[in-house]
Amino acid sequence: MWRRCLCLRDRWRRLLNQPSGGPTATVRTGANIPSLSRAYAPPAERKRFYQNVSITQGEGGFEINLDRRKLKTPQAKLFTVPSEALAIAVATEWDCQQDTIKFYTMHLTTLCNTSLDNPTQRNKDQLIRAAVKFLDTDTIWYGVEIGSSTSIMGPSIPDRTREVLVSHLASYNMWALQGIEFVVSQLKSMVLTLGLIDLRLTVEQAVLLSRLEEEYQIQKWGNVEWAHDYELQELRARTAAGALFVHLCSESTTIRHKLLQD
Repeated sequence: MWRRCLCLRDRWRRLLNQPSGGPTATVRTGANIPSLSRAYAPPAERKRFYQNVSITQGEGGFEINLDRRKLKTPQAKLFTVPSEALAIAVATEWDCQQDTIKFYTMHLTTLCNTSLDNPTQRNKDQLIRAAVKFLDTDTIWYGVEIGSSTSIMGPSIPDRTREVLVSHLASYNMWALQGIEFVVSQLKSMVLTLGLIDLRLTVEQAVLLSRLEEEYQIQKWGNVEWAHDYELQELRARTAAGALFVHLCSESTTIRHKLLQD
């Protein structure tokens, strides 16, 4: 995921060459154009129906166009993201699809859809509580005051520690919080997520620490052929996408076209 984002420079040149002026048709249900918004959960795969991907800037932010048709969310809202860098990353996901669109590989697009549609209708406080609840079962200590435990029950979390973490999470916007909660749910750890977001850990390190028990079992009982490796790579991809999403949604600067020129 990180390597893919480093290749956005060349892909952005191609996106800039796509026409962005004039009227832009929306992606609607029809005989020739598959619907992108009939249900919230898209099919796992779909035949690619577009040739080019482009980005335009609208009043609400940056939009993604598939052959000049505006991309919509599963709830038929205009797909608009607040960051130009995030728009480039999402456009790259769509541009990288081959003959078949594999929606389950497009984690950034999925996170954007969740942020735009908010299908569970959660507010900022609810998102924070959903992330902090993992602190009670966290098995990793990292730079915060958390006791230790040798029983099946987790340690008690000091109220001050919880207050500090809640205050820290409250400093993020709603989009970034969606990404943080996504990463927490992947790693099953609030502490590892903060270490990753703060660049104290790499994606590989965070995933390894989240799988310590599983890795121990693999060393003791053996590896299930291809299954464990596939699960590991999927977890890395989802974690990397979530962390990237948080940073791109927290980024206040705009990519300057002149910086992408030779």
